Amino acid sequence: MRIIDQITSNFLSNTSLYIGEKVTMSEHMIQTAMIAEEKNSSSNLICSSLLHDYGHFILENPYDLVKKNKDGKHEDVGYEFLKKYFSKDVLGPIKYHVKAKRYLARERKYYSLLSRASKISLKMQGGIMSNEESKKFETNQFFESSIKLRKFDEMAKKSGLKIKSINEYKNLLISKLI
Repeated sequence: MRIIDQITSNFLSNTSLYIGEKVTMSEHMIQTAMIAEEKNSSSNLICSSLLHDYGHFILENPYDLVKKNKDGKHEDVGYEFLKKYFSKDVLGPIKYHVKAKRYLARERKYYSLLSRASKISLKMQGGIMSNEESKKFETNQFFESSIKLRKFDEMAKKSGLKIKSINEYKNLLISKLI
């Protein structure tokens, strides 16, 4: 259970603002999990929502990457780290939530809802998906859960919101360990 202590510690010690947003990375991920709960999502998707940007905690300096106009591939970094501890049903939406953004950004309405920072990162992440990429992504077993997670993700950037503590999610995290 050292991994749970490590995850909890990372959430509690994070005080940096989420790149280009008005909330910290921890606040953003907890808000995402809270939205998943409000939408009566499965416990797997709630856990995915809580951990979806965990790769940012692992990357050396995500701000430097942005300044250099580089994608740190936080979704892959987080997936690779977390796959030793969590099931594929938790990990799938984490791995594909950036693809889900690229997919959803094809819709003008969704694209217009993206924050400025999210539009900038979209460009670094490969931009809007082509029709061919979209058709392939639609066959992914985690397509639906990744789309849901992505929509929760965009809603979870509100500053000054009263949020849960990461400690309130410990039992969920423990229940999802492999």
